[in-house]
Amino acid sequence: MCNLYRLDAPANQIAAVFDADQGPDPWDGGYVAPGKFGPVVTGMRERRMIPAQWGFPPPPRAEANRPVTNVRNLESPFWIGTLRHPELRCLVPVTRFQEWGGVKGARTQHWFSVPSQPIFAFAGIWRDTGEMRHFAFLTCDPNPLVASVHPKAMPVILHPEDWDVWLQADWQLARRLVESYPGQLMAMDSLESGVKRAES
Repeated sequence: MCNLYRLDAPANQIAAVFDADQGPDPWDGGYVAPGKFGPVVTGMRERRMIPAQWGFPPPPRAEANRPVTNVRNLESPFWIGTLRHPELRCLVPVTRFQEWGGVKGARTQHWFSVPSQPIFAFAGIWRDTGEMRHFAFLTCDPNPLVASVHPKAMPVILHPEDWDVWLQADWQLARRLVESYPGQLMAMDSLESGVKRAES
């Protein structure tokens, strides 16, 4: 489960990549962790950037009272009402995301990026509770590169040509985008070794 990513770009650069109205978001770049704010891109007709907090309030009677950051069960009543409404889907801009590798006590950070896209997008959803905007992003089975570190899941990374489909299409069509991104288009950077590795 991805619980840390970076967006190392200023708001105006992000807005340019996504052809979005920058709005008042003063984002200067940095990391995003659960409970922290980051920009997301919304809009069925005109894209706009809005700040939102990563993590949905947990469902009633949830055992753990922690924000829900990743969406995996697409049939869950907790998510399906949001997923079916394109106006509640969003793009989550990212420059790289982190997964832990190794064994407990000797763990290593591994950072994943898309070299051809300095800023790429996770498939996300968002809600406005009246007090605050919240977002989460979808996960899927990992490709071999990510699975070498984290075999359970990876974020759903969208190809740029699919951004409009995610933001505008009905759920039956948009759901087809929920699949692992090709590992050969990604790179992995180990924090300890600093050695980058792309899947062959």
